[in-house]
Amino acid sequence: MRPQSVAGYPGRLRVQSVVLGNFEVAAPASPLLDRDVDVLLVATKATQLEHALELAPPERVGEAVVVPLLNGVDHVELLRTHYRNVVGAAIRVESERTASGVIEQKSPFVRLDLAGAEEVQTALRDAGLDCRGRDDEPTLLWEKLVFLAPVALATTAFDSPLGAVREDPSFVACREEAATAARAAGATVDLDPIRAQHEAAPAAMQSSMQKDVAAGREPELAAIAGPIVRLGAEHGFPTAATVSLVERVRARSHEPVRNP
Repeated sequence: MRPQSVAGYPGRLRVQSVVLGNFEVAAPASPLLDRDVDVLLVATKATQLEHALELAPPERVGEAVVVPLLNGVDHVELLRTHYRNVVGAAIRVESERTASGVIEQKSPFVRLDLAGAEEVQTALRDAGLDCRGRDDEPTLLWEKLVFLAPVALATTAFDSPLGAVREDPSFVACREEAATAARAAGATVDLDPIRAQHEAAPAAMQSSMQKDVAAGREPELAAIAGPIVRLGAEHGFPTAATVSLVERVRARSHEPVRNP
């Protein structure tokens, strides 16, 4: 944790979870990784990743399995320039820290996909999480982004829950653009299950980007929209819906207009 967060941290996490129930657990905290570990879960915001790398020096991480649970796709290669054993991974969940040491998990699902690291998969399943092993890392990463991009961008652009935006033409077009980008990146993404997941997700669901903007924090536009727009420019397919949603988000967050 950041030093200022450690100062007010009670030393325990209180979890209120739709999937795992309510419980408390002791969880020591430090402003710097100061011991050997078997697994390093990287769960920062994409906007905070560069700073977070300073908190876990490569020589301390060593051969530990690094499991990144960030939004987007570009972070995996960045992490591989720092650490020896990075496993492609993705998490689908709605959760947030509501106070120091208090975590609320609201979605009826917590799903993790890992491209390897079978022992880590087993540990996550033993903890009660839906964890699935995958062979195709690009598809694993892009499946999440194709699901997430329209949800994050549209809920934030219109400041509305998922149920109010998932039939909007910009939401549907953004999903199509993300799928086209996925294919351009070499991923094999089937849109039918993703459409079904969008329909099945709770209507009241809010994205973390929406919550970030409401709280005055920087949205993860580069991580979530950036790869779609970049690949559109490289491969010559339109990304107008994604760009339009990005512009709306920037207007709401008072960010300067620039490329995602």
